[in-house]
Amino acid sequence: MKKDLGVIPAIHPMPVLMIGTYNEDGSVDVMNAAWGQVCDTDKVILSLGKKRRTVENLKRNKAFTVALADVVHMREADFFGIVSGSRDPLKFARSGLHETKSSRVNAPVIEEFPVVLECELFEIIDTESIYGVVGKVLNVQAEEYALDDAGRVDAEDA
Repeated sequence: MKKDLGVIPAIHPMPVLMIGTYNEDGSVDVMNAAWGQVCDTDKVILSLGKKRRTVENLKRNKAFTVALADVVHMREADFFGIVSGSRDPLKFARSGLHETKSSRVNAPVIEEFPVVLECELFEIIDTESIYGVVGKVLNVQAEEYALDDAGRVDAEDA
């Protein structure tokens, strides 16, 4: 027999996504976003607050990356969710992580995260409370250890 639970976020597991963009001055911006998923073979959708600097960056740059946080970098992923880049301009530098510029989009690839999607901005859906940011995935980079024997991303190791 099913039990009524009320309104809760009941889709699990929820990924921890690191959204990477470049600020206006070219510095790296990374935010932690829990509300995102694949929405087509070549697209992802993120639910982001309208007042986030990351949203302004991806609108301006028409690009972003989505990295899957892993257990090894849980502390850094948590840091990106707690510290505001608007209040701390050295946020990324303080994380101790490293980036390289994507060869496909104007956005940073965070080296330490095992799987990174390189996305161009496809569409922004403006709702009453959030933006639904749809990105067209141009490429996925993955560390070899995060792949299964068939060469697909392995959720256990990613």
